[in-house]
Amino acid sequence: MPLGLKLKAESADDLTVISSVLQDAIIRIGEISYDRKGRSLTLRLTRFRHENGDGQERVLCGLRVDGILSVASRGIERDNKEALAVLLSVGFVPSENVTLAPSGKLHLVFAGNGEIVCDVEAIDLILADTAPPRRTKSVPLHPDD
Repeated sequence: MPLGLKLKAESADDLTVISSVLQDAIIRIGEISYDRKGRSLTLRLTRFRHENGDGQERVLCGLRVDGILSVASRGIERDNKEALAVLLSVGFVPSENVTLAPSGKLHLVFAGNGEIVCDVEAIDLILADTAPPRRTKSVPLHPDD
């Protein structure tokens, strides 16, 4: 069986790749863990395998963000650990103060206007598949607006 994806992001270009891989990933809110002391955020997601030729697979994966200074969220039911959210994109806005480079804000944007914003020292993410892919009948739809 082929090994799953293992990706590291340390630049905006790297982050674009991780964002595209995670588009349409499903996460249970209880699978988001912020370690203040360790300055990291960990998410356990089920991502749609866009890279799969027939487009009918999902795979369990983990995303770890390091170098976090603070975390805020909006539009996410943090009290409902069983609630599901769909990740749409991961983006980065560099600090306006050039002396603070490469710091900035990492944005995890979810369907329904949910968002997690992390103040980070720099782009430092690791994505790794943690299980074999499984077949799915549910395919993400992106109708034209």
